[in-house]
Amino acid sequence: MTKNTRNGPSGLNASRRQVLLGGAALTASLFAPNGLLAADYPTDQVNTTGLAVTDDTVTIGILHSVTGTMAISETGSVQAEKLAISQINDMGGVLGRKIDFIQEDGASDWPTFAEKAKKLLVNDKVASVMGCWTSASRKAVLPVFEQYNGFLYYPTFYEGLEQSPNVIYTGQEATQQIIAGIDWVVQNHGAEKFYLLGSDYIWPRTSNKIARKHIDKLGLKVVGEEYYPLGHTQFNSVINKIKLRKPDVIYAIVVGGSNVAFYKQLKAAGIDMTAEDPMLLTISVTEDEIRGIGGENIVGAYAAMKYFQSLDNKNNVEFVAAFKEMWGEDMVIGDVTQAAYLGPWLWKAACEKAGSFDVDKIREASPGIELHTAPEGYVRIHENHHLWSKTRIGRARLDGQYDVVYETAELMEPDPFPEGYQ
Repeated sequence: MTKNTRNGPSGLNASRRQVLLGGAALTASLFAPNGLLAADYPTDQVNTTGLAVTDDTVTIGILHSVTGTMAISETGSVQAEKLAISQINDMGGVLGRKIDFIQEDGASDWPTFAEKAKKLLVNDKVASVMGCWTSASRKAVLPVFEQYNGFLYYPTFYEGLEQSPNVIYTGQEATQQIIAGIDWVVQNHGAEKFYLLGSDYIWPRTSNKIARKHIDKLGLKVVGEEYYPLGHTQFNSVINKIKLRKPDVIYAIVVGGSNVAFYKQLKAAGIDMTAEDPMLLTISVTEDEIRGIGGENIVGAYAAMKYFQSLDNKNNVEFVAAFKEMWGEDMVIGDVTQAAYLGPWLWKAACEKAGSFDVDKIREASPGIELHTAPEGYVRIHENHHLWSKTRIGRARLDGQYDVVYETAELMEPDPFPEGYQ
């Protein structure tokens, strides 16, 4: 467990905090009402359910894997959440209170996630939790949050087919990513044959089930489907099958450290993704994973996401600069990292709209909250607790970044229960 000091991540000096505050100036104009003081929000009025709130602090939880096979993916989420917390504190906090946080390690183990979630809610009485990455970890903690009425901000793109009163889903669901991505590759590249590949747990299996249904609806063909355990590193057999069956698209949902082996072995087997024969379309490899994979091993691949670090807008330029200022110039930012950054800001906005830290009031206040300063662009919380957002397609570059080759003109409405895909 890591207990935070009020002034942000340990080791963040005053001059660096000032730089970060400058990067958050636009955000401050939206989320920090002038003259918002703790004295205006007495503790006994804003905290009627025994949460970890004092006259000058409010404590939240951070729950991600910083060890195990998922650490390659989840570390960026932790960093983004700490950045947001630091910026919010520099602006005066939430309802006049600085944010403290307690960090727990899910250790890439789903029972551990459930255990740590219960600790944060029952023992630490945190006001909210920013956490999880895999759907398996989210499914493990969901009963805990619903039983103890906690509030989770979940940042990962996922399979949908879920809606909880105790969760805000800041990543995309299937219609915004899976279905939209397949439509793009069919309409723009004439793809007809797909090979589905994933890690062996709920998100890749359910996502590929949705992908298969959509491919069938389009009158196209799935020529293969394979799953491998988390942490798996031997993909030569399935690569040989792919070469024999000659799909137009490898649809890859391999997660965590397994990506390093998979993409290196694809390249070693002579599959040149720059030639697009076959194309590779992933919904699981962000810039965070490419740091481990190596740009030279994935250049030419496509990814369907809502955010890429290379997005050219003022919000993102400020966000990337602040992130690198805090965590180092060599750091990269992927889709889930950006979605994790949104969590503390959306929670702050809900608290200030509700005038309370009570979970029931936060839940009631959340639908309709807008974030004009998100690095991805404008987003809004839907009544179903998912975000309106754009779908984008990026193509991997040698330097580990993506070139954005497509984006939807308008925000896509989230639909976690699309008809015909359940």
